[in-house]
Amino acid sequence: MPTMEMTLEKILQRQGFGSRKLCRTLVRQGRVHAGDVVCTDPDRRFETDALHFSVDGEDWVYREHLYIVLNKPSGFECSHQPQHHSSVFTLFPTQFIQRGLQCVGRLDQDTTGLLLLSDDGDFIHRYTSPKKKVPKVYEISTNAEIDESQLEKLKNGVQLKDETGMTKALSCESFDEYRMRLVIAEGKYHQVKRMVAAAGNRVEKLHRSAIGGFALEESLPAGEWRYLDVNDLNKLDEPLDP
Repeated sequence: MPTMEMTLEKILQRQGFGSRKLCRTLVRQGRVHAGDVVCTDPDRRFETDALHFSVDGEDWVYREHLYIVLNKPSGFECSHQPQHHSSVFTLFPTQFIQRGLQCVGRLDQDTTGLLLLSDDGDFIHRYTSPKKKVPKVYEISTNAEIDESQLEKLKNGVQLKDETGMTKALSCESFDEYRMRLVIAEGKYHQVKRMVAAAGNRVEKLHRSAIGGFALEESLPAGEWRYLDVNDLNKLDEPLDP
């Protein structure tokens, strides 16, 4: 992406620091450093490429868009207006919410693991549209023992209530009597839980571990997030690791 140049006021607006008036006030009050410069002129222009700035002593890097991975903990809803539990958006800076940060698909409140978030509409569409058939990997703990017939049903297709046609897993394998790995390429409401129920079992715990070729690293604790880098973004479009 070519380097852009814009006023400090506009930079702050684009990074989620509030209205034009508020951003101008922040600068004029001397609360903003751009690079190594204390700047009190909101109309001063800066190149945005890798621009480091700080507001009230907190460091930031200019980002045209946000691409984030969260290790979602249980007990959080993927909504800005949660009904019964805390919102995952409480785990992020207010500036991200001002920028329009959204979940790239949703996980149930009791489902844990890999959750992507972004403010880039094209990115969100790419990884949520069923037409793109992006594989998503889930690790499942079940209530009852898993048998071969259940795995075969999931592979061959199960009938979900209020759905036309059969819903199939891309792949399905068991680890032991009560754990399986399921790969799907859709994102229907409660899909994994409904599929397992239709196959004759019940989900006790559900964890998403990968999307495309990008796997959630074990070093990222539950409730923590980080920015995706170019390598991460490329992995999203790679095939699943065998």
